[in-house]
Amino acid sequence: MKVISQIKLPVEKEMELFEKKFFESMSSKVALLNKITHYIVNRKGKQMRPMFVFLVAKMVSEGQVNERTYRGAAVIELIHTATLVHDDVVDESNRRRGFFSINALWKNKIAVLVGDYLLSKGLLLSIDNNDFDLLKIISIAVKEMSEGELLQIEKARHLDITEAVYYDIIRQKTATLIAACCGLGAASVKPESSEIAKMRRFGELIGMAFQIKDDLFDYGEEQIGKPTGIDIKEQKMTLPLIYVLNNSTSKEKKWIINSIKNHNKDKKRVKEVIALVKSNGGLDYAVTKMKEYQKEALSILNDYPPSTYKDSLILMVNYVIERKK
Repeated sequence: MKVISQIKLPVEKEMELFEKKFFESMSSKVALLNKITHYIVNRKGKQMRPMFVFLVAKMVSEGQVNERTYRGAAVIELIHTATLVHDDVVDESNRRRGFFSINALWKNKIAVLVGDYLLSKGLLLSIDNNDFDLLKIISIAVKEMSEGELLQIEKARHLDITEAVYYDIIRQKTATLIAACCGLGAASVKPESSEIAKMRRFGELIGMAFQIKDDLFDYGEEQIGKPTGIDIKEQKMTLPLIYVLNNSTSKEKKWIINSIKNHNKDKKRVKEVIALVKSNGGLDYAVTKMKEYQKEALSILNDYPPSTYKDSLILMVNYVIERKK
């Protein structure tokens, strides 16, 4: 968490005020809803999304933020929290970040309704303040996240994901939300400027690198210790695996696909797949690709004058690919 505290430093005041405003934006006359939203606010994670919004806004406007910046950060948190609450219902997941999920504590019906409530609160916060430009950025992200999830489900059935389709999936599932945060930060202080597309691209590149790093964790990099093989057990096609499938003999390819389809619960077999992916250069290839995204993201920041906000964003880009979990 030390790096995160360092990244947060230039926007610490804004983040404190944001927390108050975010909590207020959730309020309702229904006691049960307030109890649940209070629970949601109290188990927040690293808060990377609002951090991106404030750091980008301050970098592109020489340290300025306004009410739109706070509203934008609140809307993205409301709408994203809504999607997470719904995700836990879909995945039948009882935990999130070490806490019980909403559906585990209050059952599916209430969880779905709470998700709907948060979504509508987010929409209204933008509409009531005529922030239609910000709402458009967020709505595109939610649409793409849903499409990315469905594309992954569709492709997982056949295990025929090409590298191009994989990038499509992670761009929509993961990168689009970070892209929205960065685009939103720029739009809140410089509406209709070229900065918006530039910062959207910056966020997208970070998101792509972030997801590839997540894929690598499944293979147990040295610092993490044992490989988990969870992605293989869940038949998820990740970049190291896709690369090896595309660069194997037909015999190896057949064996890998058979292992994933029919033996994915067999620990010994999963270990053998991990070993094959490693020895055939799958991890090295994924690391190279991840670093390409990192390099392009950093090159976008080169266009901006020195500032503590820029320093924090550089730290963030590097943290994404150097993190240990």
